[in-house]
Amino acid sequence: MLRRVLAMFLLAGVLVACAAPAAQTPTEAPTLAPAPTEVPAPTAVPTTAAANPAATSAPTSAAAPASAGVVVFRIIPEESQVTYEVGETFLNQNNRYAVAVGRTQQVNGEVRFDRANPRNSSVGTLTIDISTFTSDSPRRDNAIRDRWLESARYPLATFTPTAIEGLPETYTSGEEITLTITGDLTVREVTRPTTFTVTGALDGETMRGVAETQIKMTDFGFQPPDIAGVLRAEDDVKISFNFVARPVE
Repeated sequence: MLRRVLAMFLLAGVLVACAAPAAQTPTEAPTLAPAPTEVPAPTAVPTTAAANPAATSAPTSAAAPASAGVVVFRIIPEESQVTYEVGETFLNQNNRYAVAVGRTQQVNGEVRFDRANPRNSSVGTLTIDISTFTSDSPRRDNAIRDRWLESARYPLATFTPTAIEGLPETYTSGEEITLTITGDLTVREVTRPTTFTVTGALDGETMRGVAETQIKMTDFGFQPPDIAGVLRAEDDVKISFNFVARPVE
């Protein structure tokens, strides 16, 4: 009898255990919308050069003002003149002293003037046809062309500036300034360093000035004219350049 009771208790316990709900692992709460995907970190905005490789060679707007104020002035030969002056002693006229003056308008050159920054201005090579020098004596002119200066054989003289001193930081139209321009003067295929003193002004669209220097004939490989018993010229030569220049159209 006792065994039957115990068996019934055991059977009841098993039935209770089977009837109890099994423990459930909690599940995630259902979402109402799809989970957001990961947003990539923002990348740096590409520069113009990176976005367009060709832009690396394109001029920038910052550089424009540097050249915006540059004006090229060209010498006007018809309104300009190069002059030489040489002292002469006339031995056959009781040693009378006089100054021979020769002139030519055959001169060409350009000046680059930077209105925004005058110190960036420059002067190009000047070319002078010295075979066209004329004075008050055709006889003298022919002798210079054929015997002394030999300008019939070497007609062109050039001056190539290498340095300019005295350019102002700013410039007011009509203001007169004085400069020194050093460069290479070539005559008869001989080149010597030469310095001109220049005084000039820019008034409106016209540039005017005078450039002067002193040279020696012997520095350029030829002797001063010397005609026994008649005339003897000095070695020193004064060169003056009166110029007018206007903007290139």
